Amino acid sequence: MRFMILIKADADSESGEMPSEQLLTEMGAYNEELVNAGVMLAGDGLHPSSKGARVRFSGADRTVTDGPFVETKELIAGYWLWQLDSMDEAVEWVKRCPNPTGVESEIEIRQVFEAEDFGDAFTPELREQEDRLRERMDS
Repeated sequence: MRFMILIKADADSESGEMPSEQLLTEMGAYNEELVNAGVMLAGDGLHPSSKGARVRFSGADRTVTDGPFVETKELIAGYWLWQLDSMDEAVEWVKRCPNPTGVESEIEIRQVFEAEDFGDAFTPELREQEDRLRERMDS
C-alpha cells in the first residue's frame, strides 16, 4: 500500500521561514532511516502558498486565484510518499518523525488509491493505459 504523508503548514512555514539547521539534520536522519527501510518513495518540502495558485472548477469555467491563502491550518508544507503494509505501520513511522515545527504541529496520513480499488470501472483498457503511463514516468 502507498501512503501520502502530508505535513501541515504553520505561520512560520507560510511566512517563508526556513527550518533550523537542527531540524534539517533531524529530518535528514529520519529520511535516511525511511530510505534504508525501503519505505520512502518520494518526499519534499513545499514553498509557501504565497508562491502558489489555485484553480477553481465550476462546470466548464476555470478561475485562478494566486496565493497566499488565508487558512494556514488547511495548507501543506511538505509531503512524503511511502510504501508500507498497513495504516498502522504508517502511523508508527509518523510517530517517530521529528516534530516538523518544534511546537504544535500536525501530520496527516492518507492511503493512495491503487488500481484494484476501482473495481470493474477500471477496465482492462484503462489498466493498460495506466501501466503505459507509469512505465513512461519511471523512465
